[in-house]
Amino acid sequence: MRFLSLVRTVERTTPPSEEEMCRMDAMIEEAMKAGWLVATEGCFPSAMGARVRRAGGKITVTDGPFSESKEVIGGFAILNAKSREEAIERARQFLQNTGDGECEIRQLYEAPAGTQAQGANS
Repeated sequence: MRFLSLVRTVERTTPPSEEEMCRMDAMIEEAMKAGWLVATEGCFPSAMGARVRRAGGKITVTDGPFSESKEVIGGFAILNAKSREEAIERARQFLQNTGDGECEIRQLYEAPAGTQAQGANS
């Protein structure tokens, strides 16, 4: 099973330190070699982002920064795990290297082998 881990953290306006990057790089390399980490990326500050929302048939765009949020999405990871509990344990390991914050774990839908998403050939 694959899980999406959304990493929420307090907004940072500076990039990670060299020490933080070295620690993360080592953890990422080890996790990818072990096969439980599929992909991961960090996000630029929300000031460089936007939120696109549809409500009542109308689409609005709000430019960052998102000051109404105490925490923002700081990055994501896609995890391989045999169970929800294993995904939670992987998120714990991940957070030990990223600092304060939280991971929201969501299992990803996976199409059965040999099928394609509807409209893929359209």
